[in-house]
Amino acid sequence: MIGNRPEMQVSNAAQFVLHPHRSLPPSGFVIMMSLISLVSFVIGMVFFLMGAWPVFGFFGLDVALIYWAFKLNYRSGRIYETVSLSPELLKLTRVHPSGKREEFDFNPYWTRVRCTVDQPDGRTSLHLAAQGKEVLFGQFLTDDERRDFADALTGALITARGSRF
Repeated sequence: MIGNRPEMQVSNAAQFVLHPHRSLPPSGFVIMMSLISLVSFVIGMVFFLMGAWPVFGFFGLDVALIYWAFKLNYRSGRIYETVSLSPELLKLTRVHPSGKREEFDFNPYWTRVRCTVDQPDGRTSLHLAAQGKEVLFGQFLTDDERRDFADALTGALITARGSRF
């Protein structure tokens, strides 16, 4: 990983692996949950000792909900996409957090990479299009990363087309 950018690793000249970025590493999650739990317990005990014992339970519920929300976020972060390119085939493989795989095959000679501005606020989307088929991918990347990846993949496609002859 370079800086704060999602991993766009080039395994070799023809394979890209795209991972979403998560700003809080697992060790940071443990520290954060420990601090939240400690603060909630201390404040909850103050209310408990004052006679407002139901508040103690609500602080526990808050901690449980925060934990659950972060676990859902980390689960959604397990999605990744692999773009493999050879002179004969461009293959996009999307692996969902559940383990379900989707594969899309394209002929590199006809494939075009499109990075379009879809919304009034300037958000972009990344598409692979060829022979009447179009696939949206890289939805977890930032706008700048989509533009950068579109340029990198377009360059790789040009190289793969040239090596065919």
